[in-house]
Amino acid sequence: MSNTVVIIPTRLEAKRFPNKPLKLIKKKEMILHVYDLAIKSGIGEVLVVTPDKVISELIVKNGGKSFISKNVHETGTDRVFEAFKNFYSSSPEIVINLQGDMPNLDPRDIVKLRDYLIKGKSDICTLASNLENQKEIKDKNIVKVLTKKSIENSDFSEAFDFKRELINEKSKYIYHHIGIYGFTKEALIRYVNLKRSKLEIDRNLEQMRAMEEKMKIYVGFAKSKPLSVDTEQDFLKIKKIMEK
Repeated sequence: MSNTVVIIPTRLEAKRFPNKPLKLIKKKEMILHVYDLAIKSGIGEVLVVTPDKVISELIVKNGGKSFISKNVHETGTDRVFEAFKNFYSSSPEIVINLQGDMPNLDPRDIVKLRDYLIKGKSDICTLASNLENQKEIKDKNIVKVLTKKSIENSDFSEAFDFKRELINEKSKYIYHHIGIYGFTKEALIRYVNLKRSKLEIDRNLEQMRAMEEKMKIYVGFAKSKPLSVDTEQDFLKIKKIMEK
């Protein structure tokens, strides 16, 4: 088994867009697109963790690996940890938590996260891209990350906040956060043993749990700007892009 694993948490009962993992893009389910790009990264074994038998069977039918989790988890990272602990016996040193709703992510961005973690400069890292316009800045469905330094020169910078809404924000470095995380084994174990924090609950952003406990998160730049499918409108947009 590889020292690095990519674990993809997914489920059918998303509040804003139910059944989205099974929505078809180019005649293939969205979760299969995500699984395939994770495989293309070549950084290690890929596992889809889900409480839904229909998703698990789809992955296995297409030659992949899946783990059936318990149904209720407070966050996707808690679901990832269940698979890390029970399927992998907590062995891998690096865990990439890849959301199951980013079918146009560039596989090289997964490699970028793994490579930065290998350097030992961070316990948790993630990615971001440019905000294109005022509409994106005001869109509460788009999570913004504020960094201490510019990340556009391909370096990583420490995050000092994550927000859905920017009010009188004067920071020079504000980016469109991308929902993929890399954890060292130790950071993942520490994270899931923390209680949910106030800002995590208030903002509905699980990374705030780490931030409030002074766990540093470093952010790298993704030129590809993958789209996260949170709503049906997001899905139609990404479907149009990928089916061109």
